[in-house]
Amino acid sequence: MKIIADENMPYVDALFGYLGKVEYVNGRTLTPKQVEDADVLLVRSVTKVNAALIKNADKLKFVGSATIGTDHIDVDYLSLRNIYFTNAPGCNATAVGEYAFIAMLELAQRFGESLAGKVVGIVGAGNTGTAAAKCMQAYGLKVLLCDPIKALQGDTREFVSLDTIIEQADIISLHVPITKDGDHKTWYLFDEARLNQLKPNTWLLNCCRGEVIDNRALIKFKQQRDDVKLVLDVWEGEPNPMAELVALAEFATPHIAGYSLEGKARGTFMLYQKWCELLDFPVKKSLESLLPTFQFNQIVSQGDLTESQLLKLSRLVYDLRDDDFRFRGCFSTATGFDLMRKNHTYRREYSAISLTQSVDYLSDGAINPPMLSALGFN
Repeated sequence: MKIIADENMPYVDALFGYLGKVEYVNGRTLTPKQVEDADVLLVRSVTKVNAALIKNADKLKFVGSATIGTDHIDVDYLSLRNIYFTNAPGCNATAVGEYAFIAMLELAQRFGESLAGKVVGIVGAGNTGTAAAKCMQAYGLKVLLCDPIKALQGDTREFVSLDTIIEQADIISLHVPITKDGDHKTWYLFDEARLNQLKPNTWLLNCCRGEVIDNRALIKFKQQRDDVKLVLDVWEGEPNPMAELVALAEFATPHIAGYSLEGKARGTFMLYQKWCELLDFPVKKSLESLLPTFQFNQIVSQGDLTESQLLKLSRLVYDLRDDDFRFRGCFSTATGFDLMRKNHTYRREYSAISLTQSVDYLSDGAINPPMLSALGFN
């Protein structure tokens, strides 16, 4: 059995190696010739899987994408060919939620503000939006959810309109898939008109798809409205973001909001589980066995935990400043964007740290252990 896998997917050998021969490829430049004799194709969002790519892949039986979204997959064509397709919804939701929360903590410290007391509007209440909301709510923030599709589907959570979020939220975090048609299309959801509606001092975060914001309009807007602060992980025209926009963002990263080690491992593991299920093979591996022990796996914390201390604790699992610095130094090179994504293997999630409670937790004004647990710490 021949397994073609994106070279940036971790743990493919550990999970699929005993099932067949694994051959790694550049997912962005994958050609029909490279997949024509494949039995299994494992990709990420940078690979367009359609008739042009796999029309001659007569042996192909399984396509797995270690991603939440499916806009890069021609699902109808795969169905027509009787090729099984699966993705990994929710695999990196925790990582994206923590990225958004940590970015907010970083913005608060950089501009001498407190995150506490701010109203957060989350646009898109799927897996990643829900994970982000969980972090914000654990910290005691008021969260407004906007997702008209979820509302129409009968989701019982309370939703508000996008206009309400723009009017009331101090922070707006975007977590929608990219859709170009229909009543609720998200392509250029934030166009020039909507950007100009943002109230003073809004923080705008995009952790989903670059084209959810009109990037050219955003450049023009930001040049006139420096009060609005930007955290951008995704870009129109990836892997070639507009240099003017990178310079205007407070924090800029190369589409790695979901790139925790746990999230990436979970994505590959979910594909492995589904492949074993289809073959009626036993699942011999476990997700836990893949992950290395974290260097800060246990921490004893004493006394009050201020917002600044929570940020320092968060930086143990992910220091956003490092990625921002690296990105600004490499994004303009031919391969800088993708190379940084490929080499991004150090980030962990809050769950990698176990907090040992000391007797000082019992004192008045002490840290709130349930809050840390709700954030995801063990």
